[in-house]
Amino acid sequence: MTTQRDVDVLIVGAGLSGINMAYRIQQACPDLTYAIVERRERIGGTWDLFRYPGVRSDSDFFTLAFPFRPWRGKDAIVDGDQILEYLEDTAREAGIDRHISFGRRVEAADWSSADARWTVQAEGPDGAEEWSARFLVACTGYYDYDQPYDPGFAGVDDFEGTLVHPQFWPEDLDHTGRRVVVIGSGATAVTIVPAMAETAEHVTMLQRTPSYLLAQPKGDPIADVVRKVAPPTVAHHVVRTKNMLLQWALFQACQRAPKAMRSLLLKGVAHGTGSEEIAQQHFNPPYDPWDQRLCVTPQGDIFAAIKAGKASVATARIDRFVPEGVRLEDGTVLPADIVVTATGLSIKILGGARITVDGELRDPSDSFAYYGAMLTGLPNLAFCVGYINLSWTMRSDMTSRLVAKVLRRLVDSGSTSVVPEFAGTGASTPLMDMQSGYLQRGAHLMPRAAASYPWSFKQNFLVDSWSTNRADLDDGLVWTTAADRAEVGA
Repeated sequence: MTTQRDVDVLIVGAGLSGINMAYRIQQACPDLTYAIVERRERIGGTWDLFRYPGVRSDSDFFTLAFPFRPWRGKDAIVDGDQILEYLEDTAREAGIDRHISFGRRVEAADWSSADARWTVQAEGPDGAEEWSARFLVACTGYYDYDQPYDPGFAGVDDFEGTLVHPQFWPEDLDHTGRRVVVIGSGATAVTIVPAMAETAEHVTMLQRTPSYLLAQPKGDPIADVVRKVAPPTVAHHVVRTKNMLLQWALFQACQRAPKAMRSLLLKGVAHGTGSEEIAQQHFNPPYDPWDQRLCVTPQGDIFAAIKAGKASVATARIDRFVPEGVRLEDGTVLPADIVVTATGLSIKILGGARITVDGELRDPSDSFAYYGAMLTGLPNLAFCVGYINLSWTMRSDMTSRLVAKVLRRLVDSGSTSVVPEFAGTGASTPLMDMQSGYLQRGAHLMPRAAASYPWSFKQNFLVDSWSTNRADLDDGLVWTTAADRAEVGA
């Protein structure tokens, strides 16, 4: 028997974006009912999924935290458990936790033009569930929780040690005194290597292509001073604004003066590792800074591990796995008891749910994204993704406030539906257009973006916020009232 439930707004996902969205909706639209369905058994999304050693924020937490709830912790770079605790406390204090149904996996959603509602099919703890909602919001991120990227390494079954992917970390894995090879060079690998090196015999980071690394203090001395003289909320906003501008300035500097920034970053690596040779050989990518995401190493922890001889880096291509470890193309074998395949993510849009309009299947990649928040051809639907080059929440809160504004207009105008309609011309790009491997692999799955607003997604906080926060809801959106529907029906 299918359980049926009815709400004004249904939010899918109870991670950073879902909690953010719920807060902004209940703030702007207290007259609307809403629910959150979460496939996991706990708040947190990504931060509940990833349990690998050292898991932490890759951005300072003053900008990753919500602007409406000050971060009171000591550190600016925060570990995963602290992030989960912060999210749970936020949801509880705002009463959002009472709206969450856990263990619900959304399988499909169909929009009915006649009823002006979404019917959402989910699988719950007691079987099939059906949710009816006036508005649907997907806060599911943009990657596949079930299937990470698999490069298809040869000989994996020959390996006699333990093979682990960070997305499915075993709780009982003990790496003490073991030889570890971590395959990858992104933020996950850069986090795992120094954390495992603390007790492992040795950890080797095996990378095909280097990444740029930036050492950053775990704490924020300026924040400490500001919080001594200003109330928590004021201090949080001052530090958040300062850090947002610093992140933005760093990105712009990398874009405008790549040679100078490359030199500066390499000098930082040479200083941290004590070796200019290591910097040039293993941390000097063939692309410019911020063409792919810049990885942060708190306190230069990975550099310290390398300098102490607890970790090392190998830049080479893999030939195949062998019983004793990983063999490189030049014949060198890296011996390993444990191999961690931090090889990247797979893209999945709208959580992989089957989306239909009046029974007709719709592919998000055929749509243009309105301010990176709504999709052409899909009425009363929004989605939320954060920045790639800045803290996730800096974008997700912007989107949440825009969605709340659209909902407020929907109610106040007596409209039954709203849908973006693209009338532009010219070239388009994937919504998240960067050279990172997982984004390039998944580019064909993404909605499209154009050069100008409201169809742009510039990865530039100052430009995006200026345009998005002042969005004209009659530019690019088509609103329908009950009278309009009746006239069409007649």
